[in-house]
Amino acid sequence: MIPAWMRRIARERISILLNLADKEVSKHPERSRRYVELARKIGMRYKVRFPKKYKRRICKTCYSYLKPGVTCTVRLDSKQKCVVWKCLNCGRERRYPYNRKL
Repeated sequence: MIPAWMRRIARERISILLNLADKEVSKHPERSRRYVELARKIGMRYKVRFPKKYKRRICKTCYSYLKPGVTCTVRLDSKQKCVVWKCLNCGRERRYPYNRKL
């Protein structure tokens, strides 16, 4: 069993690394990818789940940080009522549903 204080520190480190990845993605994409890989390893080692806002920003295939307009494209698919994020490095598409309230 992993103590709570270790998990708290791991969550802090993950958020720091992903914030750095967000800042570096446009200038140094390889450095940004490395930050994502390190955050992922820390999360796996200490069994910490990523928050939803970070989870949707990482490509599951190539582990690159997804920033709209830089490393991915974002489209709305009105027929399936979902948002489509397409990674420009590997071409993988991820779909997230949305609800339209009238």
